[in-house]
Amino acid sequence: MEKLIRKIGLVAHDAMKKDLIEWAVWNSELLVGHKFYCTGTTGTLILAALKEKHPEVEWDFTILKSGPLGGDQQMGSRIVDGEIDYLFFFTDPMTLQPHDTDVKALTRLAGVENIVFCCNRSTADHIISSPLFLDAEYERTRPDYTGYAKRFENQTVVTEIVEAVSKKKKTLK
Repeated sequence: MEKLIRKIGLVAHDAMKKDLIEWAVWNSELLVGHKFYCTGTTGTLILAALKEKHPEVEWDFTILKSGPLGGDQQMGSRIVDGEIDYLFFFTDPMTLQPHDTDVKALTRLAGVENIVFCCNRSTADHIISSPLFLDAEYERTRPDYTGYAKRFENQTVVTEIVEAVSKKKKTLK
C-alpha cells in the first residue's frame, strides 16, 4: 500500500515562528514522509530543527521566498495549482503586518480552494490529531467554479467594446 503523503504549507509571522517550530518538532513523528512548502525564514528554521531532531530522515521541503518578498504569493500559487492540501499559517494577531494584503490574499485562496487551513496552534493541534489527517480515503471537496470562470462565455462584451471604440475613433477624426 502506498504511503499517504500530505502536501503541507507552513508559514509564520516573526512573533509566531518559535511556536510553529516547536509545534513541528513536537509533531515530527506524524510529519515524517509528508511534502512541505514553506516561506523562506520559517521553512529554513523548521527544517533545521527537524533535521536536528531526526538526522536520519530525508525531509521533503520546498523553501519559497520570505513572505513579504513574494513567498506569500508563491504559496498562494501552489494552493491554486492544487499542490497544497493543508496550510498551517501561525499569524500574529497583535502586530500589524506590512504585507497584510498578501496575508489576506493567501487566507482568501485557502478558503476559495477549500484546503484545510489554520492560523494558530490550538487549531493545528486539532487538525494533526484528527483521524482524517492520516485517512488515505479522505479527499477535500474541490469547489467547481466553472460557472464563474465562464460567466462571459455567451456574452457580447468583446464585440460591444470593439464597436464602441471604433465609433469613438470615427467621431474623433
